[in-house]
Amino acid sequence: MSMQVGGSGTGPKADINVTPLVDVMLVLLIIMMIIAPLLQQGVALTLPIANNSSEKPETQEDTLVQITADGRFHVNGKSVQDNELRVRVEEALELKAQRILIIKADEDTAYSSVMQAMDELRAVGLEDIGLITERRGGQAGGE
Repeated sequence: MSMQVGGSGTGPKADINVTPLVDVMLVLLIIMMIIAPLLQQGVALTLPIANNSSEKPETQEDTLVQITADGRFHVNGKSVQDNELRVRVEEALELKAQRILIIKADEDTAYSSVMQAMDELRAVGLEDIGLITERRGGQAGGE
């Protein structure tokens, strides 16, 4: 076995050094792993706790209405005024195949705010409305 040392070779070396490429790709992977959960966070809510809730994984197909403790509404993470809720939900649902809507309300939200949202949603023609709660074990679930 022999090894070339120095410039006594007969031509340029044609091997590709992939170490810098691997380094850059690992850094990008780490950045994506850190940022991806932050992008899905949306509005910070403390969900109410329920014993009898079933698990339903959230998907991108779901239309989400979030109600904060002070009664502000958010449709798919974007803040909307009380009088715009119906219009924004209709806009969000017109491109979706499933007309299912999920409500996430903070545990300190007034009951009247949740009922106002449900009245607006029923006026749009939605009957499949889910209320999301936190399970006793700490896992999110639908009720």
